Amino acid sequence: MSSSIGEKCTKIKQEYDSCFNTWYSEKFLKGDATPMCDELFFKYKDCLLKTLEEKKLDTLLADARKDNPFPNASSTSSS
Repeated sequence: MSSSIGEKCTKIKQEYDSCFNTWYSEKFLKGDATPMCDELFFKYKDCLLKTLEEKKLDTLLADARKDNPFPNASSTSSS
């Protein structure tokens, strides 16, 4: 599994990736779509958002979304 963009997020990313892969192969593909990794996902997402802010990448992403928005995409803002 790959590292995260933020070094401090790598451990939680690896935990989430492992959980997701287990859920997908052992549950989802067998017809059980019950969420299993939501808590890890939200921890990882929070860590990523903080890292993007620290690296000043959040404003670049916001500007890129304004310049070329995805059609029918829901907001991914943390506010």
